[in-house]
Amino acid sequence: MATIKCLVVDDEELARTLIATYIEKLGFLELVGTAENPLEAMKVMNKQQVDLLFLDIQMPELKGTVFAKTVNANTKIIFTTAYSEYALEGYELNALDYLLKPITFERFLTAVNKFKFDAADEVGETMTIKSGYDLHKVKYADIRYIESDSEYVIYYTNNKKIMSNQSLKSLEKLLPKSFFLRVHRSYIVNKRFVTGLKGRDLLLSKEIIPVSDSYFDTVKRELF
Repeated sequence: MATIKCLVVDDEELARTLIATYIEKLGFLELVGTAENPLEAMKVMNKQQVDLLFLDIQMPELKGTVFAKTVNANTKIIFTTAYSEYALEGYELNALDYLLKPITFERFLTAVNKFKFDAADEVGETMTIKSGYDLHKVKYADIRYIESDSEYVIYYTNNKKIMSNQSLKSLEKLLPKSFFLRVHRSYIVNKRFVTGLKGRDLLLSKEIIPVSDSYFDTVKRELF
């Protein structure tokens, strides 16, 4: 998967630096520039492809919500602001997400993963899962994690569980590495749902998945 090209627009230097630091932690993101205001951002965007824009709302020259209306529809926007009252206005502009300062890395990761889900939906990558006599066509982007259960595996998707007569080892070789990562002898997770790491447990929003010692270094390298 190609890297997601990011531009940070904020009139506060500390805010720009924080988001730039978060971007550089993630291998699937690429920082193409930072800008103090929308006018500087326009210059960058005229010369450089920008896939994802981190855009402050309250800026002296031009409000981020006003600038957002001029941005190409192919560029996704994540609004950043210290003022919660702007949230509704941000969502009405069909923003990918809205981050309230101070922004934690966990919340940042949840937001950028939404871009990856959208991209996956556009590609339409799917797999067919055989469960008994039934066949289920499922998007990779909808599979949260997969658990081994004796001679079976259980797919946990966004809206259902599917049991299939497979081994996790054989499945690991078939699944695209851009989406999935083995983290335990009993678990494969969809990297795009991971929101944090607490001790030896991966956080997938509401789920907690154990990470075994043999996979721990790989998990930290791949995801954090």
